[in-house]
Amino acid sequence: QVQLVESGGGLVQPGGSLRLSCAASGIIASDYTVSWYRQAPGKQRELVAFSPSSGGGVYVNSVKGRFTISRDNVKNTVYLEMNSLKPEDTALYLCRAYGPGRGEYWGQGTQVTVSS
Repeated sequence: QVQLVESGGGLVQPGGSLRLSCAASGIIASDYTVSWYRQAPGKQRELVAFSPSSGGGVYVNSVKGRFTISRDNVKNTVYLEMNSLKPEDTALYLCRAYGPGRGEYWGQGTQVTVSS
């Protein structure tokens, strides 16, 4: 059974940092493109960043320079390091794993709230 479990969310003040984790089981995460999405109340789900199976990271403009996506293939985990957080970063953050011919999987999400 495939599971993606996000953790690391919480309440943080503006300008603060959090590191989110997406721990995979039942798949080898390095075989998949792993993405982080977020969804704020009343808004559409939006892509934040993704890491191709070959490595590296691609970011949307609103988080470029503040967020970093990385992988630990030993732990089968993908991280999202978030710095200089803003109130508009408040959302439920979800990870997605996609591999052509391998399928698509989503986690349940972890809540990030940026507020003073």
